[in-house]
Amino acid sequence: MSEPTTTSQPDEQGTADRGSNRSHRPASTAFKNFVMSQWAPRAELGLTASPAAPYTVSRRTALSERLPGVRLVIPAGSLKTRSNDTDYRFRPHSAFAHLTGLGTDREPDAVLVLHPVENGSGDHGANHHAVLYVRPLAPRDNEEFYADARYGEFWVGARPSLADVEALTGIEARHIDELGDALAKDVGDGGVHLLVVTGADDAIEALVEELRLEAGEDEDALTDETLVEATSELRLIKDEYEIEQMREAVARTIEGFEAVVRALPAAKEHRRGERVVETTFDGHARLEGNAVGYETIAASGEHATTLHWIRNDGEVRAGDVLLLDGGVEVDSLYTADVTRSLPVDGEYSDVQRKIYQAVLDAADAAFAVTKPGVKFRDVHAAAMEVIAARLEEWGFLPDGVTAADALADDGQQHRRWMVHGTSHHLGLDVHDCAQARRELYLDGVLEPGMVFTIEPGLYFKADDLAVPEEFRGIGVRIEDDVLVTADGNENLSAALPRRPEDVEAWMASLR
Repeated sequence: MSEPTTTSQPDEQGTADRGSNRSHRPASTAFKNFVMSQWAPRAELGLTASPAAPYTVSRRTALSERLPGVRLVIPAGSLKTRSNDTDYRFRPHSAFAHLTGLGTDREPDAVLVLHPVENGSGDHGANHHAVLYVRPLAPRDNEEFYADARYGEFWVGARPSLADVEALTGIEARHIDELGDALAKDVGDGGVHLLVVTGADDAIEALVEELRLEAGEDEDALTDETLVEATSELRLIKDEYEIEQMREAVARTIEGFEAVVRALPAAKEHRRGERVVETTFDGHARLEGNAVGYETIAASGEHATTLHWIRNDGEVRAGDVLLLDGGVEVDSLYTADVTRSLPVDGEYSDVQRKIYQAVLDAADAAFAVTKPGVKFRDVHAAAMEVIAARLEEWGFLPDGVTAADALADDGQQHRRWMVHGTSHHLGLDVHDCAQARRELYLDGVLEPGMVFTIEPGLYFKADDLAVPEEFRGIGVRIEDDVLVTADGNENLSAALPRRPEDVEAWMASLR
């Protein structure tokens, strides 16, 4: 990786500045004049309106109506340091992406502000005017062009201009340097209240807090949590564009699963076969989407009993079940979340099939109750009835405990083998809408347009003495992405085989 070069530093140098000691950038006037001259006019980026732009208008309107008269600050977030002076690839905060339509790696340090609009009497009414404050492309006679390794065009490529941002989003764009004054305007007693989405950008949070303290804002006023909650709950029901993007993410994810099956022979030959699986899927996600929506779980054998196994450094052995939990995040940042438990050799053993069928039956029971008017928690309850009944049938519950006993609140013994929930909302985040209120999430009623997972599982650890030896070291999860429709539901990932005999036939067809 190339290194940014810098001018020499004085002897008294703080540790924060010593990363530049490894190299030297010319400081002569001759160099500066030459490096900033003789460049052809920049080519236009040719940005046009994002297909998400019309939908973001209604999303911002809904947020405006929920928090009238308040200045709402939604940061994209800043670049995050990976090590020393190298950054992770940027991904904007999901609330920012949802309200602007900006995906992929756009735009670090940007801030969306919804300014309350004054009504005729001088009060701030229910309407807001949206402005995007961004760091636009610097001219080539600015040292940033060649000297700034984090933002300079020479280092990271050309950023869009203010006009480009407006063309892409349909939102007025201003220079980020104007943000401070814009936020401070009319803040204080009898004026505008400031709210910021927390957890996105520490510097913006600090700026907002400083402005509030200076203005002596009422401590009993709305809190930032109110805005975080509102932006999360806005995503509980997906619009037409979002559902289209979810379909795309699922389709690309299924292709990734197909690539993994083709790679299984190579995985079995490598000492880190799980990483052959991981890199096959992740490479596909990067080629056909933006990235993976979360760290891929490529868990073979005993590792499949660890719910979030992402180390992926184990072997993929003949006779194992490989639990692959992966999702492609498309350029709009919507992600799928799909799991299949695959027999490495293409056929399940009798005990593996027995476990798999129990999990599949639980998933089917959850699908059967998923429709408008049903509570979200009822989806989980339907799956648990099957899991508890099957464990009772196998004799795994403690002596004297029936499935009915286990399903009672003061029982729950069956959850030893499935400690996670059956479902979570899905969208821009793999665990989407996570800041929504309990009464709208866990206790919420299903409505058309909701998208969530159905993912029961059974996990029998290698040292679990509560089950027979032949069950130990086997973990099975089946996860699909479901859309609630007007009269029921649609399994968005149904094209990926689910029944054990269909999984085996599908795997055979790919080899």
